[in-house]
Amino acid sequence: MSNAVSANAGTVGRQAAVIAAASGLILSMGLPANAADSAAGVSASAESGSAQTALAVTAAPTALVSFERPAVKTAPAPKVETVRAQSTASETGASRASEATSASKLAGAVSSAAASGLAAIAYTGIGHPYVWGGTTPNGWDCSGFTQWVYAQAGISIPRTNAWTAMKPTSTPAPGDLVMQNGGAHVGIYVGNGMMISALNPSQGTLLHSVASTGTSSFFTLQ
Repeated sequence: MSNAVSANAGTVGRQAAVIAAASGLILSMGLPANAADSAAGVSASAESGSAQTALAVTAAPTALVSFERPAVKTAPAPKVETVRAQSTASETGASRASEATSASKLAGAVSSAAASGLAAIAYTGIGHPYVWGGTTPNGWDCSGFTQWVYAQAGISIPRTNAWTAMKPTSTPAPGDLVMQNGGAHVGIYVGNGMMISALNPSQGTLLHSVASTGTSSFFTLQ
């Protein structure tokens, strides 16, 4: 059928228009009036005053018409690779130095926590009464209090003159022993110039300044 249309288009000198319908194929083209074909399945009607005649062509519903499609080629987009920056030797050195500093600080914190454990125990004794010769929270004197604090940490020290079993220090840490007025009084150093001790029956066990109760010497187990 397309060959017939092309042949007629060559005779007429005009391009034929092709219209496809669901019920069949109808071809409409311009032809001279004297070139109309009276073949079967073709009907022609002359248009008055016109040099052309409309020709209708019908085809079976099963007729196939194919159209050429342009070939399109595609290519995948280029894959973008992520480039990781390489660390320089100076950055690596700085990182190691930072790690070493952190480890040193951690070790210091652990040591400080261990030393301050005695100070934390001493704080739990604040408010308990002073009783001469006592060694329990129900009542203790200054040396009985210090012996009790160390005992809670699993450390045994003498009931009196406990400093004689320790080492003198000029840089006391929390938990060290404070001996005052030549041995007349003793307490637990808790840092920042403060100590906890059982003072007397009227005041009991409390937190106070080291300087407020006389001259002091410090002793440590370390």
